[in-house]
Amino acid sequence: MAGAGSSMMYSFLLFTVSLSLQEMYRGKLSSSELFTILGGFISSLLFLVLLTFIGNFQETLGMRTGWGAVIIAEVVALIAASTVHRVCITTCFLFSAGILYEINKLSGIAFQR
Repeated sequence: MAGAGSSMMYSFLLFTVSLSLQEMYRGKLSSSELFTILGGFISSLLFLVLLTFIGNFQETLGMRTGWGAVIIAEVVALIAASTVHRVCITTCFLFSAGILYEINKLSGIAFQR
């Protein structure tokens, strides 16, 4: 299993590469309805990797993770989605809510609450 430091580095690199590619192709992503939905999905993946980065960063500092990390990651993902198209904001929020639900379900299984 990867440590918190390497996972934090990989998630940050994946965030920067994904954000850069999204900004490079924002004209294409806003050209049709299907690509607009894809832009929202890509932004929700940005939410996922940024949430991973923040969680690992807090773990290396010995801090307790909470809703603050989720809110920060969601706001950044929604801002990134807003640079592509207005509809991307809505689809990003919906996809991020689904991803957050699945993460919560998986952590419940992994940690047997």
